[in-house]
Amino acid sequence: MIHDIVLIHGDGIGREVIASTVEIIEATGVKINWDVSEMGEDAIISCNNPLPEELIKKIKDKKIAIKGPTTTPIGEGFSSVNVAIRKKLDLYANIRPIKSFEGVKALYEDIDLVIVRENTEGLYSGIEHMVGDDAAEAIKIITRKASERICRHAFELARFQNRKKVTLVHKANIMKLTDGLFLRCGREIAKEYTDINFEDVIIDAMCMKLVQNPQTFDVIVAPNLYGDILSDLAAGLIGGLGFAPGANIGDEIAVFEPVHGTAPDIKGKNIANPTSAILSGVMMLRYIGENDSANRIENALKRTLKDNSCKTCDLGGNLTTKEYTELIIKNLV
Repeated sequence: MIHDIVLIHGDGIGREVIASTVEIIEATGVKINWDVSEMGEDAIISCNNPLPEELIKKIKDKKIAIKGPTTTPIGEGFSSVNVAIRKKLDLYANIRPIKSFEGVKALYEDIDLVIVRENTEGLYSGIEHMVGDDAAEAIKIITRKASERICRHAFELARFQNRKKVTLVHKANIMKLTDGLFLRCGREIAKEYTDINFEDVIIDAMCMKLVQNPQTFDVIVAPNLYGDILSDLAAGLIGGLGFAPGANIGDEIAVFEPVHGTAPDIKGKNIANPTSAILSGVMMLRYIGENDSANRIENALKRTLKDNSCKTCDLGGNLTTKEYTELIIKNLV
């Protein structure tokens, strides 16, 4: 079978880490027609639009894409294209597996959990405005539809992956209407999944518990902002964002991406760690049913990371991006 997939390199180190991912995927023998497209800074240069409508049409047609990191200016400039593409394609579930790897120096060595983040609303709805000259106001949107479907997605993922518990994160003690609605929806959905344990935890307490005892969590479901923060916090427990893959899933469309930034200071230097992108590619392969190739890549990555002499610069080694990629391919069996 030949798969048609949109390929977006992204900005900064995106071209390098995505090239590594493509090379490794192709080394497994999976047949893919890559439809190479632009998004972010390159798209601004070519068509004066960081998120071209032509790209949105392509993804709607192909149903699946993999992308590198894209630039989001801080405090000025164009709005986040990552947020925009999720909203335009209704990619309501952001999935971030957090898993320890032997050989990677980290705070913990035995973590295996998944964060399921609502991806389309909350404070990331982008509804904000100035109130006079000295105040700014943002509007937080929480709807029953979005809350129910993300909670259901979390329970379905738990059941599919044979996980035992779903933890819903909120701040309903203070935001009784918005977070209160999210919590009520979660509690109602939980009644349909009696085979899975359910709990809810307030966001500030959750941050502390996740640092102290991350092994006690299995699937975590949260509104947009909380999920974003918890995802980065959890990545820090396993060695950093370089080991955290990501997927944006809708009812019919999926976009996979590494969760780290564009790292423009090391762009083109052939020293970027492509692990997050590679793991995102593994997620993509599983999504399209290429489980054998996905397992081969993940096992090759484990074998590579386990060897202390096989590390990129950020891990204290001296391998280039290309050398690291070649080692992973060599370790494919």
